[in-house]
Amino acid sequence: MKRFFLVVFLAIFAVTFTAKSQTYNQLLGQDNINAITTAVPFLLIAPDSRAGAMGDIGVSTSPDANAQYWNPAKLPFIDHDMGFSMSYSPWLRQLVNDISLAYLSGYYKINNTSVVSGSLRYFTLGTIEFTDKVGNPMGSAKPNEFSIDGTYSRKLTENFSGAVSMRYIRSDLTNGQFVSGNATESGQSIATDVSAYYQRKVTLFELKGEFAFGVNISNIGQKISYSQSLERDFIPANLRFGPSLSLELDKYNKILVAVDINKLLVPTPPIYAVDTNGNYIPEGNGYKIGSGMDPNRSVVNAMYTSFYDAPGGFKEEMREFYVGAGAEYAYDDKFFVRGGYFYENATKGNRKYFTLGAGFKYNIFTLDLSYLIPTTQKNPLEHTLRFTLIFNFMSPTEQK
Repeated sequence: MKRFFLVVFLAIFAVTFTAKSQTYNQLLGQDNINAITTAVPFLLIAPDSRAGAMGDIGVSTSPDANAQYWNPAKLPFIDHDMGFSMSYSPWLRQLVNDISLAYLSGYYKINNTSVVSGSLRYFTLGTIEFTDKVGNPMGSAKPNEFSIDGTYSRKLTENFSGAVSMRYIRSDLTNGQFVSGNATESGQSIATDVSAYYQRKVTLFELKGEFAFGVNISNIGQKISYSQSLERDFIPANLRFGPSLSLELDKYNKILVAVDINKLLVPTPPIYAVDTNGNYIPEGNGYKIGSGMDPNRSVVNAMYTSFYDAPGGFKEEMREFYVGAGAEYAYDDKFFVRGGYFYENATKGNRKYFTLGAGFKYNIFTLDLSYLIPTTQKNPLEHTLRFTLIFNFMSPTEQK
């Protein structure tokens, strides 16, 4: 089962880098690796090319059909009445050649204030060959994960809107195989998102433009387990917020700059105390915690305690924020060039990369693509490509 465990490991930990907890004596005052891990991390992968070209941002950028993922509260401000988007991204092709993410989203504007929308996200881990302990074949399978969600968005004032989403998540990593003597099953969860968006017209340097700010708290939901006998794991509840500014340079040229700031709202792994021989000290049903907080908490409790539960205190909490920044240049609202940068602290995952991309719009169609350039060599995310095709229908202007 070597390849099976390799792929499962990549699927679970590819978007973060994890390490064993350090000893209590190593902790205080040290910048040790203490990455946060969750189940179903595919929910955090940027699905579309526009955002992927701008440093994986989108909470306050101008609304499009992929706002369903980044911030569906933007949709009441979209210029069209209906649209959908299809995105595809080969994933971790430097390691395994048959992992990919597909994303389909759409929206429908009920009236000038209300929008309904939804999306389907499908993450496949390719074909896995199972073997027993001595290498005898036990068949093959195609592990996969998917989520499906629906959203209602509403404009609450002329400049402010909100949205609520519901999501069903299913993760089938083992196809019912026995792992470490335990019978496994598909993991399932129900989650919700709550988001808000504010925008207003501005004038800066005598240029007309628009300022916007967005907030999205996503994946607030029950823990997930792959076996009745195993502990349940948190899904990746995440806080995303940030501003954007767009300026019209002249009749044909426009620029947009934006920043997204993120923080996982799940427990930070504690540092467990050890005895003089370096062994963990048993306590109750687990081990004694030397620093930090017990990770066995409720979902709601974990969300607010995640701001002060890091073993390294305030300094470590600040490292848990990861940031994306990007810019977009548009010519005549038909040709687009984009770029961005994504940063995550080395002790919390060490994802650092530049992104580039371009787009072309013709009539109701928009085609986008993006390319990822890591700042380190031999990065599994190297050469990541994303492709997106968007269809928008029935704009108010076209209907007149």
